Amino acid sequence: MQSHLVKPNSVDTAIRCWRITLGLGVVTTGAVALLLSVLTRTAEQIDGGVAEIWQVGKLIANNTVHVPLLVRTNQIVAAILPKADGIAAATGRIQRAVVGDETAEGPVR
Repeated sequence: MQSHLVKPNSVDTAIRCWRITLGLGVVTTGAVALLLSVLTRTAEQIDGGVAEIWQVGKLIANNTVHVPLLVRTNQIVAAILPKADGIAAATGRIQRAVVGDETAEGPVR
């Protein structure tokens, strides 16, 4: 009885191994390229988000620089307010004197 199975020779086996190895290398290279492109897109999205955060942070910092100026403005307004009340009262007295009515109200504040 003769066996119908043919033993592969070593050349065919070596070629088959090289083809499998090269195919796996191509598949691996493709997978790495795909993952690198995903990583690049993600990094660009992160960079865009960081740029927006940086811009908003600079705007907030610019606004906080002006807070001490607002404190000084509030101090000046507090000093002006009593004088403005006096002017409003005097205006009311002048209006009543011109109209001749003692019940006339002063300017609306």
